[in-house]
Amino acid sequence: MIKAIIDTHAIIWFLYSDPRLSAKARAFMMETFQQENAIGISAISFVEIVYLIEKGRIPAETLSSLIAKLDESNKLLVEVQLDIGVARTLARVDAAQIPDMPDRIVAATALHLNVPIISRDGRIRLSTLETIW
Repeated sequence: MIKAIIDTHAIIWFLYSDPRLSAKARAFMMETFQQENAIGISAISFVEIVYLIEKGRIPAETLSSLIAKLDESNKLLVEVQLDIGVARTLARVDAAQIPDMPDRIVAATALHLNVPIISRDGRIRLSTLETIW
């Protein structure tokens, strides 16, 4: 069962054991994994990772490392497709609260699945959506 959706930077920080991932977020993830539940990654995050690689903002191997982690995680990390259900839910994510489209898609994915978002993003955390950070 998916217990949360993780945003792009948070999954990158998790992947690289970066201290910018909050202790609360890391603890939530580890507890989720121990219970053999999953953390979902919105498909838009994979696109964002390619963009960040192209801009030279993250290591070139980040996408392949994340894909390898998905393959080895025994379904503890799972991709969540961007589908019509997420698209319909996007209308419920206030663009004034979360104006960035990839962030809105991550938020809509969480809202669609009725789970919290693991995110440091200030706008997401200030929105009405449940956020773990």
